[in-house]
Amino acid sequence: MRAAGRGGGRIAGVIAALPLPATLRAGTRDLLVRRATADDLPALIALIADDPVSAGRGDSADGTATAAYRRALHEVVDDPSNEIVVAVAADGEVVATLQLTRIPGMSRRGATRLLVEAVRVRSTRRSSGIGTALVRWVTGTAAPAVGASLVQLTSDEARTDAHRFYERLGFVGSHRGFKHAVGAQPQAR
Repeated sequence: MRAAGRGGGRIAGVIAALPLPATLRAGTRDLLVRRATADDLPALIALIADDPVSAGRGDSADGTATAAYRRALHEVVDDPSNEIVVAVAADGEVVATLQLTRIPGMSRRGATRLLVEAVRVRSTRRSSGIGTALVRWVTGTAAPAVGASLVQLTSDEARTDAHRFYERLGFVGSHRGFKHAVGAQPQAR
């Protein structure tokens, strides 16, 4: 990871074109959106574990998987096509996160996609406009900045509230996704 908690090895890539840090308005409050750093690891783990679907898959903040989460964070942020961003409240608390992956493609006349994954808002801050502000930033600012003409995401079938949320923001449930667990990994859902 590069400077300011990220180490020095990051390769510059198109995802580096993201205009970060950025200030977003969520309801009546401002949020700072910035790249995640190694210092954010405890907050990222807590956001993942705070989610019932993730917790049901074995994600927890009990410290048993910290090394795996640390490795994953380094791997994502060291890849020039990926980024993990965090939203930070005025009090310094990390209140949300999401992962972005830029995917060049052949279909749709060579369209580039921006994939949004692992969207998490702290449970005590949900329904406060944070998720809306983040997703609008992705579609209105981040996607054009990295040359993406399509923003796509997946959402677990159990997340019916999330599906309505994304539809309100203009996303269309046009495809059905499939996953296949490889080897001894836990069954993907």
